Amino acid sequence: MKQPLKFTIATVTYNAAKLIARTIDSVERQTYPAVEHLIIDGNSTDETLEMVHHYMERNSVAEIPHEVNCLSEPDEGIYDAMNKALNMMTGRYIVFLNAGDTFHSPDTLADIASRIEAEPRHPAVVYGDTHLVDSEGRFLRSRRLVPPDQLTWHDFKHGMLVCHQAFYARTDLARELPYDLRYRFSADYDWTLRIMRAAEERGEKMLNAHKVLADYLSVGATTQNHRRSLLERLSIMARHFGWGTAISQHLWFVIRAVIKR
Repeated sequence: MKQPLKFTIATVTYNAAKLIARTIDSVERQTYPAVEHLIIDGNSTDETLEMVHHYMERNSVAEIPHEVNCLSEPDEGIYDAMNKALNMMTGRYIVFLNAGDTFHSPDTLADIASRIEAEPRHPAVVYGDTHLVDSEGRFLRSRRLVPPDQLTWHDFKHGMLVCHQAFYARTDLARELPYDLRYRFSADYDWTLRIMRAAEERGEKMLNAHKVLADYLSVGATTQNHRRSLLERLSIMARHFGWGTAISQHLWFVIRAVIKR
């Protein structure tokens, strides 16, 4: 009997007791059974680990149990923790859903799995749209950047057109290309670019799911460190597209921010 396509959901936490319940609930509600949930904790000192322990107990007797594993130890930041998840994952695809972020619906993974299985070959990347929500999970707006029908890595010279939480990377590629720890706030932008470049070099497809996949908490670490994140993105953009493109694009980002005021 053919084994179902398996997803690895990676959640990085540190003192996230106020937010992690929403993310855990979102994974628990998924109707799709073949799920591995990795919780990579940075040695939290609040109630995060107690909540994770209760989650693992509930999961053991759930009607649709998932694989849940937790690693808690000091790390060198969020992307170091994400690299630990890349080393631990056993699914066919991985997506990062951090504390406060959620799947858009209980059928999100089931829908993605059906789209992947309809392809003659498993695509390198599956991507989709994102909604932004507040700390209570209330809808704020659709993300301004909209993924194109046919995504290429060159599209990211206009910014990160696909949110990290709506970017499903096939795990063989993801493991080959860990996060670059030189970047503390924007390594996800660099990582997604390198995944897409590798996919295109190998002639592999990137599949648009044509639906909202994630509800993204709009006050994450990158949002809280916006200036430093932009400087890192400038460096990453220059590395992939050249300084001319990087500077012109970031001037446009500045102009747009001023107009919004």
